[in-house]
Amino acid sequence: MWRTHRNRGVVSFAVWTVVAIAVDARERGALAQSQVSQPVYHVASETPAQQPAATPTSVATAAAAAGFDLTQQPGEHPLAPTIRTLQGVLTHIDRNVTDYSCTFKKQERVEGDLTDPQTMFMKVRHQPFSVYMYFLAPPANQGREVLFVDGENENKMIVLESGWKGMAGKLHVDPNGALAMRGQKYPITNVGIRNLTAKVLAVAENDAKYQECEVSVNPAVKIGDRPTTMIQVTHPQPRPNFHAHIWRIFLDNELKVPIHYDSYLWPEAAGLTPPPESSYTYANLKLNNGLTALDFNPNNPAIFQR
Repeated sequence: MWRTHRNRGVVSFAVWTVVAIAVDARERGALAQSQVSQPVYHVASETPAQQPAATPTSVATAAAAAGFDLTQQPGEHPLAPTIRTLQGVLTHIDRNVTDYSCTFKKQERVEGDLTDPQTMFMKVRHQPFSVYMYFLAPPANQGREVLFVDGENENKMIVLESGWKGMAGKLHVDPNGALAMRGQKYPITNVGIRNLTAKVLAVAENDAKYQECEVSVNPAVKIGDRPTTMIQVTHPQPRPNFHAHIWRIFLDNELKVPIHYDSYLWPEAAGLTPPPESSYTYANLKLNNGLTALDFNPNNPAIFQR
């Protein structure tokens, strides 16, 4: 079931179908139901929207039942409900989520090229911000371990490479340096569900300064076996104000946190598939495990065992 907010006084452009994101076969099948089928694009001047279309009651009710009130009020910008919802998610994380573990999957476009998908087991603690990663894929990185704790280890990443590279032992690496950022779009300090929520909120707030957007909501999309509410934002024309043609965030209906995000760039020509820009999935998410400083201690015998 779909809800679409559109600005009035605009003209239509060509339509096309959004393809499935680059995730494993199971998730690709699960996400197929969330794809947009022939959305009608609307273009208007880059000014705040005036009197957007009302929200269909049935979809608004379904989204509210999932725990997210994405009802657009008369006169609101189409992104206003999304901004309120993401603000609520951020508050929920700050109040109720101290740590978590997950299988983190990501794929990013770096300097124009789409990187190979990466999969890692990850643990995160919010205070102080702490991250431990054990790489599962691709095979070239399997077994690589990375640790970062804000304010500790001279604010460096602790890295133990896999294979023969691991003979060098643990390396202390600047998380923003060239070595750590090679093949990465963002540093390790930006990882995690809280950072993702804050980043997408900032994007939504920026996008809401302009009228040229369409927002769609589907409160019944599965990521793996997790029911989610998907929010999709589309900008039909490439403009410096917008970082992506399409971006989507998927909020877990039970956990009330994001578990997937993806974005797409503008196609080179009408009718072509939009190229993927980034994709992040937090699978097998387990909240509030009682993680302590020991779980992020580079001398912990349970990690960095080689």
